[in-house]
Amino acid sequence: MPKNPSVREALDALVDDYRHRGDVPRLLDQVAALSAAAPTAELIAAADHYREMHEVAGPIYEVVVDREPENARALVALANAFWLTGRGPEVVGQLASRAIAADPSNRGAWHLWALSEGDQRPRVQRWQQVVTRFPDDLLAQANLADNAASLASAENDPVAMKLAIATYEVLLVSATQPAQKTALEGALRTLKNWRV
Repeated sequence: MPKNPSVREALDALVDDYRHRGDVPRLLDQVAALSAAAPTAELIAAADHYREMHEVAGPIYEVVVDREPENARALVALANAFWLTGRGPEVVGQLASRAIAADPSNRGAWHLWALSEGDQRPRVQRWQQVVTRFPDDLLAQANLADNAASLASAENDPVAMKLAIATYEVLLVSATQPAQKTALEGALRTLKNWRV
């Protein structure tokens, strides 16, 4: 490693050491020390290379969010890391809500906000809000359809069933891949034959 490594080089060295040792507490301590000393912009740039490595991204984005509490991108990255490491829907929902307040156009914040709702009916309502806000968001539509179908099944709810069918039909029109079309057609057949 160079005498005065960049933040990215230092983080790469810590991750490499972790991959060889497998020592999570050591990694967390080292990432915390690096994060405390590093300039925010360089820290964010380094963390971007490890967004999928939540044991690295989470602690870094905790520092970034502490420094920049209204940084919607950092709030979403932290919420995502927390979600994927099992920190729970309450803390994820709070971070997502803060990100929405900071930047109402951040889709990731809206997705995490909807996803973090623990009860089925309010979760469907949240996905409806996301789809209303972002009508071309196919992932949000798929989540709305799936959650509405689950609600219809769990509660024998005909309104939720109609919502699921209508949303799957919209997705079918948008589908470009044969496998997607086949899956959506199968889901629609199943739902239309369901008796609620």
